[in-house]
Amino acid sequence: MGIIPLILLGIGLSFDTFAVSVSCGIIEKHIRFLQAARIAIFFAVFQAVMPILGWVLGYSVKSYIEQFDHWIAFALLSAVGAKMILESFKNEEKSSLNPHKIKVILTLSLATTIDALVVGITFAFLNINLPLASFIIGSVTFLAAMLGMLFGKKIGSKFGNKMEILGGAILILIGIKILIEHLN
Repeated sequence: MGIIPLILLGIGLSFDTFAVSVSCGIIEKHIRFLQAARIAIFFAVFQAVMPILGWVLGYSVKSYIEQFDHWIAFALLSAVGAKMILESFKNEEKSSLNPHKIKVILTLSLATTIDALVVGITFAFLNINLPLASFIIGSVTFLAAMLGMLFGKKIGSKFGNKMEILGGAILILIGIKILIEHLN
């Protein structure tokens, strides 16, 4: 997988983080740069580590499923993408969220990276530079979190759900791309 697909994958995976970060910006309108950076670092580290954990899990079963691994990658990416799209239509109230509490940051970081764990499983079936993929995913997530908090402060929750839909669509398209590459 090349750098451009990895960046697109990072973008797709970071839309949950972006949406949560928008909520953090709405709740904490006076958040300062260093406070936002701290939150974004948590999101980025979790998002960067989860694909590695997924890869370890996927690699342990790789030899058993190599003949149909592209179908698994397609199914997992499509399922995560569809889940993101469906969840974008839920109307959840996030006003009790305090993004400065470590317990809240850890919970949000974990909750927004489960899809990265699943994507990491698919990495075990692909010829991928795992450290580079992890770095790109973490970096994109950091930027998405920072931008999300800024947007939350400035424009509110106007685009949060639309961003999750776009993120889900990107993951589904990457799954389709993997499937097409292996079927040709």
